[in-house]
Order: sequence, then C-alpha cells, then structure tokens
Amino acid sequence: MKKIMTALTVAMTLAASPMVLAKTDQALLKEAAKNPVTVAKAKTLKDETGVSLTGSIVRHVAGDEFEFKDVTGSIMLDIDDDLWQPMQLKAGDRIRVMGEVDTHRSKPTDIEVIKIERLK
Repeated sequence: MKKIMTALTVAMTLAASPMVLAKTDQALLKEAAKNPVTVAKAKTLKDETGVSLTGSIVRHVAGDEFEFKDVTGSIMLDIDDDLWQPMQLKAGDRIRVMGEVDTHRSKPTDIEVIKIERLK
C-alpha cells in the first residue's frame, strides 16, 4: 500500500509540474516589455520567453495564424480571434505585439500573442 501511495504521489507531482512552471500572462507581458527583439532574435530564444516585436502583417494564413515580418525576417504569429477580429487586422498593418516564444519539435518557432497594438 505504501508503494502505491508513493507511486501515486510521484505521478501527480510530475503531471502537475508543467502547470507550476508555466508563466502567467502578466509575467510574460512584464518580461516582453523589457525584451524588444527582432524576428531573427526571437527565433533563437528559449520556449516561453516573453518578447515584443514591431513590424508588419504579411498575410492572414488561416484561423489565428498570421505571417509577420520585420527587417530581419518573418515568423508566424498565433493571435486569438478576440484580439485580432475587433482590430480587423489585415495584410500591410504595422503592429507591435507582445507575447511568448513558442518552440516546437515538428514546425518552426512562432509567437503566441498576448497583446497587440496597431501603429501608424
């Protein structure tokens, strides 16, 4: 019985650990405000690093995916519809985004956007 309880405790701790390690949106926004980067630099950063980027929308790919570019290159943005739809975001719009670097095993790094503003 003691072995079962120990195994269960270890399993629950391991299952919960990603939730404990994940940064809150507020923490990411605070980090992003202090970390303006280029697209080229963002592609080299660790997963869940808070960043801010300034550039232009190239195109709306589908759903929440947008291609974004600055003078150093392009990267995909994942922007929830509650952020981009009210702005009627479209190709050519100059924007500043704050969010987190999202690395993947099977696809290129992208940015999960938390905050967006249109620039003039």
